[in-house]
Amino acid sequence: MRAIDKLYTQYPFYGARRLVVNLPTEHQPVNIKKVRRLMKSMGIEAIYPKPNLSKPNLEHKIYPYLLRGKKIEKVNEVWPTDITYVPMEQGFLYLVAVVDWYSRYILSWEISNTLTTDFCLKALNDALKIGQKPEIFNTDQGSQFTSNEFTKVLIDKEILVSMDGKGRALDNVFVERFWRTIKYRGRPCGRYLPQRI
Repeated sequence: MRAIDKLYTQYPFYGARRLVVNLPTEHQPVNIKKVRRLMKSMGIEAIYPKPNLSKPNLEHKIYPYLLRGKKIEKVNEVWPTDITYVPMEQGFLYLVAVVDWYSRYILSWEISNTLTTDFCLKALNDALKIGQKPEIFNTDQGSQFTSNEFTKVLIDKEILVSMDGKGRALDNVFVERFWRTIKYRGRPCGRYLPQRI
């Protein structure tokens, strides 16, 4: 338990499987059932995204999902976006990022202490300032992305709006990987957080 605690303190995003493989050799072989049982008795679990930040507003228009069966083969074909929370010493902040699906490059990002639309709009406008635009912009059905202010920017620029429905959680997998890097691994490499435009 002391070895698990030491490893978990250093890598709180490790689940039972990773702990099993990374325990020191004097504790090997150990099976996953034992590590799970010990983690449970210690009251610890891997840190991973939990809160559902995609609360819909029933008065907003929901756009159809346009990526079903689509093969993304070039830069600026699809830009997805998503929001996550970042734990702080006192509370947490919200982080939004706009990503190019094909290159997986972070085009823009913003943080906020509220879940209002304005910081999402700022991230969108910053991404569009680079002089490029996507053919399709994909979001979930969160009220920030379904708001008239947000969708108007896309429609005015003749960008197709695509929204995930239920069961489409993997569509933002590239953004989710970025969240995991930022929140649990720390020290993201420079290309993930570009200088502000």
